[in-house]
Amino acid sequence: METMVTSLRAGETKSQIRRVVISGYYGFRNSGDEAVLKSILFALEEEGAGQGVQIVPIVLSIDPAWTTAMYGVESVHRMKLGEVLRAIRSSHGLISGGGSLLQDATSAKTIPYYTGVLKLAQLLGKPTFIYAQGIGPVNRRWMDWLIRGVMRRSAYVSVRDEGSAQLLERIGLPLERIDVVPDPVMALPLPAAQPQAGEAAAAGGLGHGAAASPAAAPGRADAPGAAAERLPLVGVSLRQWRKDGADLARIAAALGALARSRAVRLRFLPFHTPSDAEASRWVVGQLGDLGASQAEIAEPGDDPQQMLLEVSRCDALLGMRLHALIYAANQAVPMVGLSYDPKIDQFLNRIGIQPIGTTESLDPSSFVSEMNRMLDDPAAWRANHQASINKLKQEARVPAKQIVKLLRLNN
Repeated sequence: METMVTSLRAGETKSQIRRVVISGYYGFRNSGDEAVLKSILFALEEEGAGQGVQIVPIVLSIDPAWTTAMYGVESVHRMKLGEVLRAIRSSHGLISGGGSLLQDATSAKTIPYYTGVLKLAQLLGKPTFIYAQGIGPVNRRWMDWLIRGVMRRSAYVSVRDEGSAQLLERIGLPLERIDVVPDPVMALPLPAAQPQAGEAAAAGGLGHGAAASPAAAPGRADAPGAAAERLPLVGVSLRQWRKDGADLARIAAALGALARSRAVRLRFLPFHTPSDAEASRWVVGQLGDLGASQAEIAEPGDDPQQMLLEVSRCDALLGMRLHALIYAANQAVPMVGLSYDPKIDQFLNRIGIQPIGTTESLDPSSFVSEMNRMLDDPAAWRANHQASINKLKQEARVPAKQIVKLLRLNN
């Protein structure tokens, strides 16, 4: 991605520049959240260009130097109040999102932090915008007023699913003020310069089973030049959810059954390191004898577009991570999802899919049957779901369009 820190072009006036602070879970190198940021940056840049506005982002990050190096944007430390205050004061507004920022399942500190950043911007007289957030769960009722206060004072509010909109309505935000839009990552493009199929296979990974060969290079079966004899590539995105590991044990049993029913190449895709890589290694160790099948763990690096490229090369995907499923939809890769949170069900429902199982229940025979159906006839899967996917990709740009318009009009 080209640098987004740009100077004033010849002939431009200062009124055409809009400095925008972006608040979210950034700099932690979580692939899903970094993909959200990159998608927002792309969308703002494109919509700004279309509306004659130069958007200059300032990202609040836990690692500002890394964020600047990765995206070419200004960045300040999210936990240093002085830096945050100066960034907001120098801006024309603040975007909060996307991702699941306003929830208290992971910590009681999360909602106070993100609403606090919004409140600070509002106290400084800056317009605030909610960008495709997933709201909830909110288990502590005293936090409702924190969310309600900043939402009511925001110039634009968008959420990524109906459940989030209903939660906001329940705590006092009028439903007509809320746009329900897809996750921003639905509109993330592939990297401009794509390596040839097979380069990813050479880029390291933990092998298991038969040795990789050129015939097994990544690339969908219907991709130009794909070797007819290569193994079908099945992407696997896992996270540990149950403390006792029973969910991962069930996944290992299902994947083992698939690998023994036909020759496949299982490529594990860690979205959040190191935890997802550890979960993947554990499952690989439980697979047993795979016969002609193979298993390996990818190392796509920090750039979310490289992970999107990894997913695009799959023939099918099993995903626990929400953004693994969103990546698959983005690239029309046939998928099955394993639900651990309502956000998984809500996303799958939007493209007409039900989860194949949950962290409490996964039937290996049903999993194998569905995976084989998708591998045998991927065109049928795409025919059933492409219209819904296309609609989501178009709607994913709505928040950027609306925010740039409001920034342009706010002189």
